[in-house]
Amino acid sequence: MEVKGAAFLYTLAGLMITFAGFSTLLWGLRQAAGAKLTPLDRYIAKTVMTYLFVLTAGALLPALLGLFDVPENWIWRGSGVLFGLPMLYLQATYPSRRRKAVGKGPPPAIWAVFVVFGSAVTLAMLGYVLTGLPYSAAVYITALTVNFFTVAYSFLTALDIIMQQPKEVSERQARF
Repeated sequence: MEVKGAAFLYTLAGLMITFAGFSTLLWGLRQAAGAKLTPLDRYIAKTVMTYLFVLTAGALLPALLGLFDVPENWIWRGSGVLFGLPMLYLQATYPSRRRKAVGKGPPPAIWAVFVVFGSAVTLAMLGYVLTGLPYSAAVYITALTVNFFTVAYSFLTALDIIMQQPKEVSERQARF
């Protein structure tokens, strides 16, 4: 059984994985240019990859449940819970995990978009799909899409901040 929005979800999953690869390449290029990876660089790379894989799983989950002939209304409820709860946990704990990893919390722009707005969208989606209201598929897919763009925005904001920092030269490069 093909679920509503399957083509959009497959496209979104492909876009998310492509963005994950692109973001990883950027960190690799930065290191190849001689910049030493900082704890913030490592944390952002790990966070972006984690979020993108959770989002990709969320994009593929409805089609997977559809293969088991799960009724359509339960596909969105199940997908909402299986994707929404881990995503909400990641969003809500981001500031404390970042503080623990790098010693300070996120900048205000990332706090507002990535944490507050992303969490609000995920929470609203959970509430909507769990009540079984009409257009649950559209709300679920919209939440995935919005959360993908909050990750992309936050990545670009973090990249801009990191690129403004003075370049720490690696030990190998300093010898030459």
